[in-house]
Amino acid sequence: MTVRFGVFVPQGWRMDLTEITDPVEQFEAMTAVAKTADAGPWDSIWVYDHFHTTPEPTVNTTFEAWTITATLARDTSRINVGQMVGCNGYRHPALYAKMASTVDVASHGRLYAGLGAGWYEHEWKAYGYEWPELKDRMGAFREAVEIVTKMWTEDAPVLNGKYYSIDKPINEPKGVRRPHPSFWIGGGGENVTLKLVAKYADGANFGNGNPGVIREKLAILRRHCDTVGRDYATIAKSTSVNVDLAWSRTELQSRIDAVLEAGADYPILYFPRVAYDHTPLLSFAADIIPQYS
Repeated sequence: MTVRFGVFVPQGWRMDLTEITDPVEQFEAMTAVAKTADAGPWDSIWVYDHFHTTPEPTVNTTFEAWTITATLARDTSRINVGQMVGCNGYRHPALYAKMASTVDVASHGRLYAGLGAGWYEHEWKAYGYEWPELKDRMGAFREAVEIVTKMWTEDAPVLNGKYYSIDKPINEPKGVRRPHPSFWIGGGGENVTLKLVAKYADGANFGNGNPGVIREKLAILRRHCDTVGRDYATIAKSTSVNVDLAWSRTELQSRIDAVLEAGADYPILYFPRVAYDHTPLLSFAADIIPQYS
């Protein structure tokens, strides 16, 4: 099994820039982490698609996902850049597809375009988005994934759905990577999301580092792949791992081993305080990643 690693950059959502007061310095601290990861051997850097901080909204910096994706793509040269994951409710899927195509070109084909149904209710309402019932969020998400794929692969895409419609939008250029920008779907819903992963996605993300959940969801994903005739091995199976800085190197590596043994092949790490100290990021890159090469 080929194992690749990603890392989240500090963008403020997790209160990880609060010790820096100047917004320009905050942005540059985020970019500095991206540049450090770009030096290798990380495969990717990731951002969240949120407007307010967590675990509760506070008046603090949270940089917007797609604009920083574009800037980080231009501030790096090697590493892939993605969102884990874009919220479908915040952008019409046709616009999402156009934005992603543009960033894929700007990055010379290094975009990992992430999409999910969304969950942060207060944030939707604060920004004036209607908060639909779950069945409607998932129904819209299903149509959105189809629209995005059509926008990337068809010259005159058409869809007349319950939630969205498109009528031959022109999307040029469609991107650099072929057959389309790398498409990552986040979420572990068994009846909608994992079916969409099997049919459309290049990568999936679920489980939040929990080996039991990862194992369960991957078994379901494999069945969906069998149903649609998809090669299960062609899908990157990612999970997020929240690093505790108190862990020893042995404890951290045991966490990685556990998610890999459960079937994940793409851990994406979040290091607290990395905006202020790159040492854990550098140590992981030097001491742990090479063991899985």
